[in-house]
Amino acid sequence: MSVVGFDVGFQSCYVAVARAGGIETVANEYSDRCTPSFVSFGPRNRSIGAAAKSQVVTNCKNTVQGFKRFHGRAFSDPYVQAAKSSLVFDLAQMPTGTTGIKVMYMEEEKVFSIEQVTAMLLNKLKETAEAALKKPVADCVISVPSFFTDAERRSVMDAAQIAGLNCLRLMNDTTAVALAYGIYKQDLPAPEEKPRTVVFVDVGHAGYQVSVCAFNKGKLKVLGSAFDPELGGKDFDEVLVKYFCEEFAQKYKLDVRSKPRALVRLYQECEKLKKLMSANSSDLPLNIECFMNDIDVSGTLNRGKFEEFCAELLAKVEAPLRSIMEQTKDIYAVEIMGGASRTPAIKDRISKFFGKELSTTLNADEAVARGCALQCAILSPAFKVREFSITEVVPYPISLKWTSAADEGISDCEVFPKNHAAPFSKVLTFYRREPFSLEAYYNNSKELPYPDPTIGQFTIQKVVPQPSGESSKVKVKVRVNVHGVFSVSNASLVEVVKYGSLFFPFETHNPPLLYNTMFTSTEDNKQEEKKNEQPPQAKKAKVKTKTVDLPIENSLNWQLAGEALNLFMENEGKMIMQDKLEKERNDAKNYVEEYVYEMRDKLHGVLENFVSEDRDSFSLKLEDTENWLYEEGEDQQKQVYIDKLVELKKLGEPIQKRYTEAEERPKALDELGRQIQQYTKVVEAYKAKDELYDHLDELEMMKVDKQVNETMTWMNNKMNLQSKQGLSQDPVVKAQEIQAKTKELYSACNHIVTKPKPKVEPPKEETAAEQNGPQAQSLPALKYFSPAGSTLTEGLWIVFHSYSTIIGLQIYSHDICKHFSSYYLKG
Repeated sequence: MSVVGFDVGFQSCYVAVARAGGIETVANEYSDRCTPSFVSFGPRNRSIGAAAKSQVVTNCKNTVQGFKRFHGRAFSDPYVQAAKSSLVFDLAQMPTGTTGIKVMYMEEEKVFSIEQVTAMLLNKLKETAEAALKKPVADCVISVPSFFTDAERRSVMDAAQIAGLNCLRLMNDTTAVALAYGIYKQDLPAPEEKPRTVVFVDVGHAGYQVSVCAFNKGKLKVLGSAFDPELGGKDFDEVLVKYFCEEFAQKYKLDVRSKPRALVRLYQECEKLKKLMSANSSDLPLNIECFMNDIDVSGTLNRGKFEEFCAELLAKVEAPLRSIMEQTKDIYAVEIMGGASRTPAIKDRISKFFGKELSTTLNADEAVARGCALQCAILSPAFKVREFSITEVVPYPISLKWTSAADEGISDCEVFPKNHAAPFSKVLTFYRREPFSLEAYYNNSKELPYPDPTIGQFTIQKVVPQPSGESSKVKVKVRVNVHGVFSVSNASLVEVVKYGSLFFPFETHNPPLLYNTMFTSTEDNKQEEKKNEQPPQAKKAKVKTKTVDLPIENSLNWQLAGEALNLFMENEGKMIMQDKLEKERNDAKNYVEEYVYEMRDKLHGVLENFVSEDRDSFSLKLEDTENWLYEEGEDQQKQVYIDKLVELKKLGEPIQKRYTEAEERPKALDELGRQIQQYTKVVEAYKAKDELYDHLDELEMMKVDKQVNETMTWMNNKMNLQSKQGLSQDPVVKAQEIQAKTKELYSACNHIVTKPKPKVEPPKEETAAEQNGPQAQSLPALKYFSPAGSTLTEGLWIVFHSYSTIIGLQIYSHDICKHFSSYYLKG
């Protein structure tokens, strides 16, 4: 089971995986842990990540970025309409009224939903994780900004489903960072002690988030969160772009915003300048060659002047900080992360507000991905992780409203106030005779960075009155789940059962059609149910009841239809296949191009002496192929390139093989000659009766002698024939044949000549303690006896390993390499 965390940022993404050694942020195919959040569409395929970012200037109209902010938003949304003017690519309305991105893909105009484009990026991150883990990836945890609404969160989950991912949890950025911070701390207070309070400040490229968290051993509780979705690194980039657009208009009479390509280049250079100013306070240059109309432009700026331009943005830093200070006063530390957190002016304001030195113990870029991977490991049965509970908060207050027949109007009730614990469930009780609807909405529209506060309509169906005509009691369970998504998860009707012929009514008084009090609240982590105070009732006999589940019809403000979701998944699969085919086609083309360049250089280099045919004709063939690649062969099918490569290799491979043989053959001959010389020396030493080899068998040594002579004759014959061949001719003998001959000689001779000589062990001396019986006579010195010299004519050789006493005589024996010499001793 895979354990993966995805940090899908506005500008860049990170992938973290859990392995046996811990959590690791993995690199992509470019050996970079940061994958740009770019998707580029071409006439034949898509490019995603770093490959797409490289096309942002050359293919600017079809390269999209920053699409994360359009999740869950209608095309008519004021935010979308305001953002259109600053985008290089085009936005369009989807048939459902949502925002889409219009590009040219496969030489056709296409409109892709935000969910589809995000799914493309998630698929790229999924491939990166699979390459690192060497196994398929399905289960994951994905980060989202803490200010995302219900619609935006549902949109991200739809994107994950299109990408074939099973999102175990959507995790707020700051909560993921808090988990990565707290789970490794060994000195956290005990559960019964006062918690340690830490503030986490995340200044990203497109958003500013702050959360305050309380830590105990094995426990993380988010006390509150605050944010500003309109403050981030991109807003500071926008200030620089605006300044230089005005300067270039005055200095060079250029309208930069009229040329998308020039505008993209200016954004890139301004981002680089901003990073340089973070580390240097002196005047810094900005130079762009051939910017517009072949005009080179330049300008200068320093940090002090830049901070003056950004005064309005910097003034917005403190508002979220003041908001979270309402939750706590005693702060242990302030952790800062996010790409824009490196801006000195931002760091100074945060540090002065808290009166503390900012802490940077976490990796500013990778902390979110690592926290997501830790959460995935906690949820996964594949890893054993230290127990660590996480309690989130609801970012915006959520209310329910309904039509009240009793009051003849609309009634409402705040179900989850701001910063309420999540995940959490509550049960509401209604009295109804017929089906009814509940509308969920965010009740503080001023704080909401979203035009429509409605979450959705939930219709409780099949509600019927009691047999007595009284209103039925209906219990409705509402819930904010682990993703931060609100839902009416369950509804049930309490039926009163008759006792014999009598029927006891449920209530003795006349209740209103709605009992407008929330009476039950249940939290996932073992919170007890609390009942409201029921109105006074007359005592009555016991009544039997049964509960019947009721169907709920959902009409959400954001809901991707099942048919559309399936269609998007099918289209994504087709596009992945098209990308794969195009990659194989490009690879085949590149192989031809590489072979042409490689062989053309070698024909006048290392292969010069090995060309048998006319070198010029082969060189001309290579040159023609190169010209073909950039003319007719620019856009051919994969098989055409494969055939072209085969055609060239028919001419080039024989030359390459002759060169390879000329390099390998001398090495193989040297090894064979060395073995022949080695075995020849052994044979000569044996014939000279050298004591090192006198134990070897004569017949076997004759076989070795014969094998060595035959091999030497074969080698001399082949060497003589090869010496008559030129380098441009095919070799008489190949290195492989020589290596086979070497192996044959080794197999035939080595086990014979390396046979070990028998060992003679000296006799063991007996101690007095070992003697058991009559005193034994001392043994004379042992001598070595061969079978031929023995007086035992029967050829019976017995090896004794211990002594034994037989009929009053002691017989001692010694193992001497399977040869036996015995002595009879007098008792």
